[in-house]
Amino acid sequence: MQYRDILQKYWGYDDFRGIQRQIIESIVAGRDTLGLMPTGGGKSITFQVPALAMKGVCIVFTPLISLMKDQVEALKKRKIKAAYINSTMEHEKVLTVLDNTIFGAYKFLYISPERLSSELFVNKLRRIKVCFITVDEAHCVCQWGYDFRPSYLCIAQIREYFPQSPILALTATATPEVVRDIQQKLLFRESNVLQMSFGRKNLAYIVRREDEILSGILHALQSIPGSCIIYTRSRRNSRELAENLNALGYSATFYHAGLASVQKSERQERWRRGEVRIMVATNAFGMGIDKPDVRLVLHADIPDSIEAYFQEAGRAGRDGEKAYAILLTDGREQKRAANRLSQQFPGLDYVRDVYELLGCFFGIAVGDGMLVTREFNIERFCSIYKYFPTMLLGALDLLDKAGYIEYQDEDDAVSRLLINVTRTELFRALDPAGERLMLSVLRHYGGIFVDYVYISEDMLSHDTGLSADEIYQIFLRLSQLHLISFIPRKHLPRITYRRRRVDKEEVSLPPQVYQERKKRYEQRIGAMLQYANADANCCRSRMLLRYFGEEAEQDCGICDVCQRRGERPQSADEGDALRLHILGQLRQGPLSCYNLDTVGFNAELLETVIDRMRANGEITCDGPLLKAVE
Repeated sequence: MQYRDILQKYWGYDDFRGIQRQIIESIVAGRDTLGLMPTGGGKSITFQVPALAMKGVCIVFTPLISLMKDQVEALKKRKIKAAYINSTMEHEKVLTVLDNTIFGAYKFLYISPERLSSELFVNKLRRIKVCFITVDEAHCVCQWGYDFRPSYLCIAQIREYFPQSPILALTATATPEVVRDIQQKLLFRESNVLQMSFGRKNLAYIVRREDEILSGILHALQSIPGSCIIYTRSRRNSRELAENLNALGYSATFYHAGLASVQKSERQERWRRGEVRIMVATNAFGMGIDKPDVRLVLHADIPDSIEAYFQEAGRAGRDGEKAYAILLTDGREQKRAANRLSQQFPGLDYVRDVYELLGCFFGIAVGDGMLVTREFNIERFCSIYKYFPTMLLGALDLLDKAGYIEYQDEDDAVSRLLINVTRTELFRALDPAGERLMLSVLRHYGGIFVDYVYISEDMLSHDTGLSADEIYQIFLRLSQLHLISFIPRKHLPRITYRRRRVDKEEVSLPPQVYQERKKRYEQRIGAMLQYANADANCCRSRMLLRYFGEEAEQDCGICDVCQRRGERPQSADEGDALRLHILGQLRQGPLSCYNLDTVGFNAELLETVIDRMRANGEITCDGPLLKAVE
């Protein structure tokens, strides 16, 4: 079957978009391939279509448990056989999925990279007939990148087991430096990068200075109709802002990593269907969302990097219609950035103290703890030892990346249920909704009158049409009547010791974990602050594209800078011509900006071109004088 036939049969699309076909043809030809596609560019098509055209299983590495679950469910809905294995699954379940994959039960197997540390898992994996390997969110392999995951460094070892299988690495955010590093870390046999333009002609990037951020949010919501995402940094802020907006008459909900998965699914679905206009969220929201008609993405706080901002802002206007990405500032970003730096990179003594207290908290002695996993109640830990959560999380992240622990903060818990009375006594107390729910429970779960069973609120919601909150309230009422025993799922992060506990004096942070990452973080937040300058004179779209190594052919004409200038878009040719003209003059000797001959060029283009030349190392400044770099 031809690739377009597969696309039409399973997805209903008439043809491919952008570089999808080029990536498919490259991977089918057996070439290691790095695909750079902006958010909403259709990355999943580039590995799902060729895998269906080839013999064997496509192994897919992805960093988020929730994302792999969503993708597997989406494939199953299209009658495509797929399964996943992650670090939370029971041993027997993992073996069952692997054995079924070996015997051809699945076309796609999604894996969290942490599984590669298990020898038993790897021995099973090697028996699978693999067509190719996909590494999603491939920027996670870069140690000094903005979203490094240590487990991603293990992926390259899979090449030993499947030497003939090419690797397809995919990411939506990568600077030229990260592009080179991804190919090196994944042991590409040759450099092979296919890239879509990151330009978005329909997306207006705007930075707005506001004394009160809420005033800026309300102004944007009043000016721009349609579906909206508002990003904020903290879980508390996401909840409080949503409550404020609802009190002001707007339809809003909130989303963060601390919510139970059933709550996340329900809130995302209500927003996706348009029942709620505004989603107020932390950066936990957005992976894999499928809503093309988002008209506005607002940032109430400045992200840590251009990469993060570009990915989040890019969730607006995927349908090609006009959309807005607005970043609100209040002039205090520099101070907040300095605070973030100290929180994310606390001193070694602080990190060592946290490590020692973790051992005390869990009751793990020095020399013990190898591969031991414990639920971690952050609030209780902070209360006992008088720590602030933000800096504590920074220390845990450093200990994770240095290989001492693995810190997981995804919700994978499940609820448990036991019926304490006879069926007759139970149903005598039920209203129609409760009866519908309990009939569904009895259909799907056996032995529930004898012992606790694990239940899925997602499945019960789908089966009964009741919302997650309605199900929770029914179980809660029946529990208060002592008719059932209900243990609701709880969200607690988990910590796994990757090595035996050592004395705190032995804890060290290698340069690539601390000094190099701290330096890169300073560079990334510096670039973000430069972009957030409300008085910038360079087209916002140009600034973003240049960060990723792409030069726009012309100014976008729709960002706040272009609108403020009220001028026609400047072509790249005009900028390059002015650049060469300046270099020719400076090679004759240093000159100040005022003494440069720019007759015939747009005067307002001069500052932009000089800034670009300085950033590229072509010229330097010595006081008021500009000098050409030989």
